[in-house]
Amino acid sequence: MSEVSGPGGSAIDATSLPPIDLVWQSLSGPLAPFAHRRGGAVILDAEVGIFGALDDQHDPAAWRALADLLGPAGAIGLFPLEVPAPPGWGETFRLAGVQMVGEGVEGRRRSDVLDMGPGDVDDVLDLVERTRPGPFARRTIELGGYVGLRDDGRLVALSGRRLATDTHVEVSAVCVDPDRRRGGLARVLVEAVVAGIIEEGRVPMLHAAASNTNAIALYEAMGFTISRRFDFVGVQAPAGDT
Repeated sequence: MSEVSGPGGSAIDATSLPPIDLVWQSLSGPLAPFAHRRGGAVILDAEVGIFGALDDQHDPAAWRALADLLGPAGAIGLFPLEVPAPPGWGETFRLAGVQMVGEGVEGRRRSDVLDMGPGDVDDVLDLVERTRPGPFARRTIELGGYVGLRDDGRLVALSGRRLATDTHVEVSAVCVDPDRRRGGLARVLVEAVVAGIIEEGRVPMLHAAASNTNAIALYEAMGFTISRRFDFVGVQAPAGDT
């Protein structure tokens, strides 16, 4: 078994790790219907998400293709970003994050967990606005697998999927109304999303801000293991020709 060292020296089966070019494989693979590609660059539709990828971050042609896709001064999120952006590009944000893998995490779905669809978008966006779980656009829900909990009709908790390859699916947009936190609702919905991923024979994984220690502790209690640490970086294309 191929292993890498995890936190505290614990062993992680390297065969269970998501590919290092997770975003590229997602947007040029299962999520291609939601993406725009030109040469060695690919981006999610702006109404779906903020992420993009390059097939080779060292290739100037790939950066030029990305600039063409974004347009002058257009911005996108990249991770991991292993090289400095070319001259003329700006950095809009940098956030330290962790990647966690749920090999062996158990999933289950309670009967009160509801599927979320296009008819729920306004309620979902209202909850996202109140909780700020990370990037979420009007069409993000079309990625599928989103579930929620309602209290007297009001949406109070949400979770779903985002990045996906043939082997791994990212649990994303985990959020709970501030008035309903500490009631275990986040775990209920993550378990429901995980159950669907496992049924498909794929491995659940997720990302979190390194500073979000409460969420990381919850995921570790569920059996997720930190597999990688890297920065989420926002880049902005040159305002003029590259």
